[in-house]
Amino acid sequence: MNDSMSVLTLFLFNIVLVNTPLLYGTVGEIMVEKSGSLDLGVEGTMAVGAIFGYLAGCAANSLAVGLLVSFLAAGLCGLLFSVLTVSLQANQNVTGLTITTFGLGLYFFVGKGIGEKWPSMTGASALVNGFSAIEIPVLSKIPFLGKAVFSQNGLVYLGIAVSVLVWWYLTFTKTGLRLRAVGENPGAADSVGVNILLYKYIHIIAGSGIMGLGGFYMALYMSGSFEGSNCWINGYGWIAIALVIFANWNPVLAILGTLVFGFFNTLQIYSGSLAGTFPGALGWLSAVPPQLYKALPFLITAIVLIASSVRKREGSGQPAALGLNYFREER
Repeated sequence: MNDSMSVLTLFLFNIVLVNTPLLYGTVGEIMVEKSGSLDLGVEGTMAVGAIFGYLAGCAANSLAVGLLVSFLAAGLCGLLFSVLTVSLQANQNVTGLTITTFGLGLYFFVGKGIGEKWPSMTGASALVNGFSAIEIPVLSKIPFLGKAVFSQNGLVYLGIAVSVLVWWYLTFTKTGLRLRAVGENPGAADSVGVNILLYKYIHIIAGSGIMGLGGFYMALYMSGSFEGSNCWINGYGWIAIALVIFANWNPVLAILGTLVFGFFNTLQIYSGSLAGTFPGALGWLSAVPPQLYKALPFLITAIVLIASSVRKREGSGQPAALGLNYFREER
């Protein structure tokens, strides 16, 4: 019984650990989309935040510096997106895809350029310690859930705090309500004195910065090991875009969405352990081809997109002006 509980606890622990970057990416994209902008550059933005945050964190041997630089570097991607789509009225879909291409290209350019001088995470004790588990008193002692949920690293708790804070900001603050008005009807918001340009710029940059924190998390999770062929982000940015829809543009629901997607994402690693521990109920997991497990997160992403396309607009948190450039002269 103890062995079976240990397997389940480890499975749940890794669902939270491995998939927290999705939460950062999703919450950041929610903030961007609430301004009425659709940014498909999450993958590239997270990659930029990952590599620059990691390098800065190693150079300064500071977790705080890594977080700050990852936020600022990814924020610059948001600034570029804002200039092109808000000021120059470029197509948002094309611009977002360009940001992804640019971000991934910059990631590999910088990594391969450093080459053998690439810093090892083991040489930055602050990053190693910052990514170590922090046990919350009393709560971490709860059977089963305590170890899995309340013995995570600090960036997991930060991600949850950011999600709740963004939800509170969008729901209860005057600035957040104005931002939602910009995303719903920028013409009406403009007519009552809301600075559309300023609101879009600030929140696109801030949302992109939050995505960058998710990239930095991925860098630490991968122990800073740079590979010339694979990016740390590994498709998480695309899943985060779908998670926005799954969470109905609600940052708190994004926490639940991350766990749901994380379940399928982690299943590919622990299917053998689960099948061996519970042969009667879960033995069939060992017969599932490993390729299917790898494809599951993306299959679920496709299902979410299809379901959202047939779902009625009523009850949806999607901003009415999402993806539409605002021309003030047409107001």
